[in-house]
Amino acid sequence: MLNHFLPPKDIETLKNGCIMKKLICLLFLVLPVAAFPQWTTEISGVTHSLESVYFTDGNTGHIVSLDGDFLKTTNAGTTWSFINIGSDHPFFSVYFTDADTGYTVGGFGDIYKTINGGTTWTSESSYTALPFFSVFFTDANTGYAVGYSGMMLKTINGGTTWDALLSGAMNDLLSVYFTNANTGYVVGRSSSGVGTIIKTINGGTSWSFLVNGTTSDLTSVFFTDANTGYVVGYDGTIIKTINAGTNWTALSSGTTKRLNSVYFTDANTGYVVGDWGIILKTINGGTTWTPQLSGTPNIELNSVFFTDVNNGYAIGDNGTILKTTNGGTGLTDLSSKFNTLTIYPNPAYNQVTIETSATLTHSTLSIMNLNGQQLITRQITKPQTQLDISSLPGGVYFVRLTNDRTVQVGKIIKQ
Repeated sequence: MLNHFLPPKDIETLKNGCIMKKLICLLFLVLPVAAFPQWTTEISGVTHSLESVYFTDGNTGHIVSLDGDFLKTTNAGTTWSFINIGSDHPFFSVYFTDADTGYTVGGFGDIYKTINGGTTWTSESSYTALPFFSVFFTDANTGYAVGYSGMMLKTINGGTTWDALLSGAMNDLLSVYFTNANTGYVVGRSSSGVGTIIKTINGGTSWSFLVNGTTSDLTSVFFTDANTGYVVGYDGTIIKTINAGTNWTALSSGTTKRLNSVYFTDANTGYVVGDWGIILKTINGGTTWTPQLSGTPNIELNSVFFTDVNNGYAIGDNGTILKTTNGGTGLTDLSSKFNTLTIYPNPAYNQVTIETSATLTHSTLSIMNLNGQQLITRQITKPQTQLDISSLPGGVYFVRLTNDRTVQVGKIIKQ
């Protein structure tokens, strides 16, 4: 804890200086200076890749994995119980239509259904041995499963039967989302160098390809209303539409890593997770994205889900389950109000100058990646420091200045 490193008189001085900045000072007193994780790790009990997470209420959540495992929590992620679906095939997507009824899809044409909250599962006939990657229901009876090489199925009787639809795509379809009973979107791997987005306005009877300006594989789609939607994918791709897919605008994610899942809690607040433990947050409808400290270096995060504006979960490789109870808020979110760091140029190419008005006593300046790993560290004694960042890959990095009395945090975009 920070106060373990401060002499008693300095603790008292710091406390007395908190009158106008109570919140941030409280954080300084209770958090270690080494890191400020905005997400905490939950114990999953498994070590393989977790692929998809879905909650039916604030306490009850479900996860499927690459090894055919099904995990369930009834206490908001405090503990997770293992349930045997009855197959060791990989499962890639899970969706519940109510507290009891859920579906999961995966490899070898697997579609499984539960009617008792995941306690037992039954196999539904898909008439194929090819994998499905995503499942979505528009109501209790009507659902869609998409997958390998443009494959698409629809049920109108709660999974009793599934009928093939002609998607028009020949490449893998990775994510499906409907905004109402008739209008839906599917994204997938690129075809002939063009990112795939297809749309239906008649419940899947016909599909049209949407021009979207991307060249990368697209992995996840989410709409906040009938017109406003987001798609993420490889190479740090994030695109947005405000007219139901007629036009798409590229957004700056600050990374070139693969992004795997997108979720919004309201019209402005959204989250994206991806490779290397990346978690990005926007509070302005995607105009800017702020990296969050996941504390999971080298981990692929595959799925993100929020039960309300504060409580969210991100899952991924090695049985990783992360949870936030404050919407991912951390010290970095408060730094804009209390930070005295000046960083320029920003974005930067080779060199960056960092200035501070803080008293420089036993001060350390660090550059960290999105996972909180320190890449550059300097002991500084002057208010202005130049750092060579030419060796860093393009992306977003944290700047942290620590001394005996305070911690300051900023952000650098390396081009």
